[in-house]
Amino acid sequence: MELTSAPQFLGAKTILVTGATGFLAKVFVEKLLRIQSDLKKLYLLLRASDHEAATQRMHDEIIGKDLFRVLREKWGADFESLIAEKVVAVAGDVSVANLRIENENLEKMWEEIDIIANFAGNTNFDERYDTAMEINTMGALHVLNFAKSCRSIQVFLHYQLKFKRYALADS
Repeated sequence: MELTSAPQFLGAKTILVTGATGFLAKVFVEKLLRIQSDLKKLYLLLRASDHEAATQRMHDEIIGKDLFRVLREKWGADFESLIAEKVVAVAGDVSVANLRIENENLEKMWEEIDIIANFAGNTNFDERYDTAMEINTMGALHVLNFAKSCRSIQVFLHYQLKFKRYALADS
């Protein structure tokens, strides 16, 4: 097996990112767009009612953030065309089978996706158990099952936040 660098490996790949509005996923998306100019496509799965709402959420909660300032400066007037060419907002939900992606998009995505980066998860540590289980456990299973349908999948990256609360003894 030949070893390659991450930028080399990611070249000409199509990547699905779930949980894209979360902190680490935003950093991941920005870094991909900044270091990998020949990235084929980046699908961002966002909880939204339809494609238009997903696109609006992508611009408001991801692309519009200050984190993307360096990219905006680097690409200048071409920044919006870079986003339009490389990044696709997809309305969906990891807590539902097939990620609640519209049927007309499923086949195309299953054909194109090479890498899935699953950052989706509920980080509200006071959440009801059933809600947290639905997103953090069943969501991961739904994303994995979706990956099994992808014809050219090469990497499945799963990130799950682990948090422990410690009580400090009174001094």
